[in-house]
Amino acid sequence: MGNIIHSDIERVLITSEQLEDRAKQIGRQITEDYKGEEVTVIGILKGSFMFLSDVMKNIDLYTRLDFVTVQSYGNGTSSGELTLTKDITADIKGKHVILVEDILDSGKTLKFVKDLFEKREPASIKICTLLNKKVRKSEIIKADYIGFDVDDVFVVGYGLDYAQLYRNLPYIGELKIEAR
Repeated sequence: MGNIIHSDIERVLITSEQLEDRAKQIGRQITEDYKGEEVTVIGILKGSFMFLSDVMKNIDLYTRLDFVTVQSYGNGTSSGELTLTKDITADIKGKHVILVEDILDSGKTLKFVKDLFEKREPASIKICTLLNKKVRKSEIIKADYIGFDVDDVFVVGYGLDYAQLYRNLPYIGELKIEAR
């Protein structure tokens, strides 16, 4: 087995061991925060799936799972119009909802989804993000559970992609400029 995709990585920012440990901590924190309650975990596809899976393995509560897909039309999330292309099937009225995202940067996608779901009258909505950009363009939404704070670098791996590639890396790394 070669080192083909790994050679596109400038440096590893977060190891697979660090990711696993943090997912355990967050899962335990959610268990503590919702003692005896049922939670509905909703992943924002595609980037959140690996992190969501690892966090869920560590939630010791009755847990429902669903997914949404949001697409941006226009010049990226910052200026484009957001559309829900895959909605949840679960009824979240009166339920405790945890939205799981891969990276919180502009916050527009998470705000869009949270606002949409608040209209469905859940008991609560909390935000869980794998990565939180330290320097953000705006503070329109904050996460309740943060995996890691990261600098403003181009990250891939552990579900995060560039052109639909690199999601399968077991760590989070900075993508080399020449690989973009």
